[in-house]
Order: sequence, then C-alpha cells, then structure tokens
Amino acid sequence: MDFSTALWRLEKVKLIVGLGNPGIEYALTPHNLGFLAVDRIAQRQAAQLSNRHCRAVTGSFQAGEQKVVLAKPETFMNLSGVSVRELVEEYEIDTANDLLVIYDELDLPMGSLRIRQRGGAAGHNGMRSILGALGTQEFPRIRLGVLPEAGKPRDGAEYVLSQFRKPQLAVVDEVLDRTADAVEMILREGLAAAMNRFNRKIEDEKEDE
Repeated sequence: MDFSTALWRLEKVKLIVGLGNPGIEYALTPHNLGFLAVDRIAQRQAAQLSNRHCRAVTGSFQAGEQKVVLAKPETFMNLSGVSVRELVEEYEIDTANDLLVIYDELDLPMGSLRIRQRGGAAGHNGMRSILGALGTQEFPRIRLGVLPEAGKPRDGAEYVLSQFRKPQLAVVDEVLDRTADAVEMILREGLAAAMNRFNRKIEDEKEDE
C-alpha cells in the first residue's frame, strides 16, 4: 500500500460514479450522460480526472472535511459493476451512504432528473451490472432522463448510443448544471434534502403545465 492509499483509508470517502462508455464515438450520446455529469462536477470543483485505477478514470476534490472521489468506469457500460466493485473495495465505501451513481434513464423525459435512495435496474444494463457486483440495491443514484419528445424510440439501444441532436444539447447542458447542483447539495445537506428540492421541483413544473 503506498502513502496516498494509506491516507485515503484514514478518512471517510464519498464515491460518485458516472456511467458511460469510453471512446470519442460515445462522448455525446444519451448513454454517456453519467460521464458528462461527472465531467461537469469535476469542472465545477476544479478536479482533474487524470488518474486511472480500479478500471476507471478518477479524480478527487475536498467537500468540507470529506474527500470525494469521482469515477468514470472504463469497462464499458455492461460491465460497469466490475469497476464499481473494485472502487468500493479500494476506498472501503459504505454503499448505502457514501456511494452515488449517476446514469441515463430512457423512461424519463429528456432534461429531467430524479434522485433515489435505492432501487432496481429498470432495464439499464450498467445498473444491472452494478447491482450484481455489489449484491445490493441499497445505494443512492441520480437518474437523468433521455426520452425524446417524440416518445420512446423503436430501438432504444440504438437511440442511447446515437449522438445527441443539436436541439437537445441545450437541454443536456441545463440538466448537467442541475445535476452538479444536486450533487453539491447532497454533499452539503444530505440526500433527503436534495431529494426534497430537486424531485419536488419536477413535480411543481408538471403542475404548472
């Protein structure tokens, strides 16, 4: 164990994982919203995503007295659990309280955001891999909607691996900012406060329509 690893083990760590696929061809696709969210958080926090370990690109920043590790698994989406399990073991993460997974959700409208404390995979292969690897559903997650206005595409797998259309990019940019806001609130005030604010905001918007 090197000195830096020893230091990690002396303090509690929060692990934030964004799901996606490595490679420039996938960079701006719906399935990579988790990667894009981690990039946005890193940008906000001036964190460098430049380390590679546990089969992921990682970086870190300090949130008060808590160290936060950002990670983008490089195992490809369907094997996300391999990297997440290694990260959880490396940093001795209490998954129910100190793991947060961010990923795309085809059942939610484009631009929407839902924070959940636990749950199943709901057809998402990356989450299915993580659930299998960790053996639990008890960990927080942020689900980012990618359902287009036209409704659910005939071939969902093809859609989530296709490039965002130009009109969608402004919506994506806005939800990435809200995701970073939500993560900051989770770190500062806890999951329940963030759920109350960000999940309720969506419901309020629906009532105003």
